[in-house]
Amino acid sequence: MRSQFHDIFLALADPTRRAILQRLAFGHATVTQLALPYRMTMQAVCKHLRVLERAGLIRKEKSGRERVIFLEGAPLRELHRWTGEFREIWKEGPP
Repeated sequence: MRSQFHDIFLALADPTRRAILQRLAFGHATVTQLALPYRMTMQAVCKHLRVLERAGLIRKEKSGRERVIFLEGAPLRELHRWTGEFREIWKEGPP
């Protein structure tokens, strides 16, 4: 059985996907706008977006001929809550 966070950690493991999420934290963007900073094909960017979507970190909406991408906060809030359970261990340091 896969952990509920498996797809999220997989998505966050890649620096390009983390950068895309950081960009979306400032507001929604089209696929074309998200692709601009990267030297990769549109197909490669779309592959990154599929990984993020599978993890529930983004959602896509069609607007005319373009796809608009939105950040989904719920999975990140749940991950933050879960990692918070370890906060005391981090503060204390090694035994």
